[in-house]
Amino acid sequence: MNGSARGTALVMLVGGLPLLGISMYLSSRGSIRARVAWLGAVAYFLYNSVMFILGTPFNELYLVYEAMFCLSIWSTVLVIRTIDLDSFRRRFLSAFPARAIAVYMLVIVGLNSFVWLSGVIPGLFDASNPAFLKGTGLTSLPTYDQDLAFWLPLIAVAAIWMWRGQVWGHLIVGATLVYWIVEGIGVAVDQWMGSAADPASTVASAAMTPVFLALAVIGLVPLFFYLRNLEEGGEL
Repeated sequence: MNGSARGTALVMLVGGLPLLGISMYLSSRGSIRARVAWLGAVAYFLYNSVMFILGTPFNELYLVYEAMFCLSIWSTVLVIRTIDLDSFRRRFLSAFPARAIAVYMLVIVGLNSFVWLSGVIPGLFDASNPAFLKGTGLTSLPTYDQDLAFWLPLIAVAAIWMWRGQVWGHLIVGATLVYWIVEGIGVAVDQWMGSAADPASTVASAAMTPVFLALAVIGLVPLFFYLRNLEEGGEL
């Protein structure tokens, strides 16, 4: 688990931070695509700040984790406040494949929910020793906690909104596409480093590294069509 956490931290440092900085800079120059990427980067840090707060023992970096969590929440609020939703709606071309991307999002949410619940539901019948916690050293998984309670429902609702042409769906889905790609790379690295730290681990496997890298690459396809059909130019 320590190796996995180091892998996550490494991707946050060499991938997440540059994405955040570049998207903030381009946003300051008027790019709406960068604004969506900025929101996605903030979502990535928000997600992983919860992982570090709840998934690691209390340590000397605790206040750093809390600061990351706090800044991610308020950055999300402030970035959204800078976006004129009516103007944002008009930036999408008529060829924008909203329904196709919405279906992709719902498929990922469905598969993700199935995998998580396939661990949780059997665990309900052996609550004192659920199989999905073995080898983690944790009493609960922050991955399951936040995904099932917040992220997966939010993304499912956003996909439905986008299917119906509602602008909030367009915004949340765009940010999620960015977040999923970086998170896919992060999980790939954390699985590799976790397995390298403990080859006998039951919760980290190097075999999953190419799987999550492939998912990140696949995610580039809907993101490409999303950004291609989102026009730049003018004030937002």
